[in-house]
Amino acid sequence: MSLGIATAAGSGGQIIGPPVAEYLLGLMPWQSVFLVFAGAILLVMVTLPVFKSDYKATPQEMEETITGILKKAFGDPSFTLIFVGFFSCGYQLALITAHFPAFVTEFSEPIVKGGFIDSLGISTTSSLGAVTISLIGLANIIGTLGAGWLGTHYSRKWVLTIIYALRAIFTILFLMLPFTPFNIIWFSLVMGFLWLATVPLTSGLIGHIYGLRYMATLYGIIFFSHQLGGFIGVWLGGFLYDRTGNYDMVWWIGVGVATFSAIVHVPINEIPLGQRLRAS
Repeated sequence: MSLGIATAAGSGGQIIGPPVAEYLLGLMPWQSVFLVFAGAILLVMVTLPVFKSDYKATPQEMEETITGILKKAFGDPSFTLIFVGFFSCGYQLALITAHFPAFVTEFSEPIVKGGFIDSLGISTTSSLGAVTISLIGLANIIGTLGAGWLGTHYSRKWVLTIIYALRAIFTILFLMLPFTPFNIIWFSLVMGFLWLATVPLTSGLIGHIYGLRYMATLYGIIFFSHQLGGFIGVWLGGFLYDRTGNYDMVWWIGVGVATFSAIVHVPINEIPLGQRLRAS
């Protein structure tokens, strides 16, 4: 639950950032906008001295070494399945963050003057593209809090399976419908609910199975898969767009990897590793 709260808090910047960036781009070159955001990020460093942890490892965890837990994790099929499954999250998140605003600007149907979308102050497809990222961030606050609560009360692997499956289903539905401003907005909200909902569940699953003492190291390894997926999503989106003139193929690849991630989470063994080893 605490991981869900922390992840939800991070979405505040995603809500504010895109509209601010679009506004600043009207006042200064993009290089200067980068510097403005870099300065804002540097200000976060003033909070670091107050970070602390009151967590005390259990006697069993104190006896464990980093080398020992790494050997056990890499020897556990569930760790590999979590690693592989998290690839999909990075792929979809990075693809949408990097390419969705451009996709909306180029492929969205025109915004009807005097219509509902125009009444919200969204008069161009360019502004709609920026708003979509903010809407994702807004919905993500609810989604990550909900995921944190669900992970506290229900099986984390099954909640993750459902999230990845829903990503695939709603992406297929979106691709089958016309790219109208209304459809783009509801898709943004739905994807927002599912956006970073995987983060508290995945990191919580690591902590539950392998203990909290080395959770940061183990989750860092798992997160490498997420970032690898992010790299592929951003690069492949640009590469296929240059080759085909559209994003159709990269969207369908996203459906495939989300479906694959849903499947690989099913056989994960959620019983803590120490408990399994003692039982054997």
